[in-house]
Amino acid sequence: MLPAPAVFHFLWEVNLSTGAVKEGDSVRTFGRLVSYQPEESKATLSIQHAARQHQVVVQTTFVEPFDPIIGAQYIVLGEIEKAEGGDGVMVHARVLNCVDGVNLALLQRGVNEQRNYFRERGESKGDAATAATAAQPRAPL
Repeated sequence: MLPAPAVFHFLWEVNLSTGAVKEGDSVRTFGRLVSYQPEESKATLSIQHAARQHQVVVQTTFVEPFDPIIGAQYIVLGEIEKAEGGDGVMVHARVLNCVDGVNLALLQRGVNEQRNYFRERGESKGDAATAATAAQPRAPL
């Protein structure tokens, strides 16, 4: 069975405490590669948002051999797991691509536009379903 399609989450949204993601969820996110431990098959992605530094650990077992470029931007697709020690989360990567040169501000804008579209589409479907239910004649008791 295939995993569920991955939803794009910004790195600052990838934590279990907010409820935006749950353990086992498939996610896509991006960040700058700040460290790589080949002996442990772990990489750390980081990004700054709202004057705070956000990080996530990435398990790279499924994407090795991996030729890291420290300081480059990467997009990761994988599943959320609790990090060892119970502090934070880890993404078990299925795909880890270097995307240096991508306009990240434009990527963020695109993700936000996609979210708005899906939200509006969901609201309009909900309104249409409510209207259709209300318009149906009821059978007498």
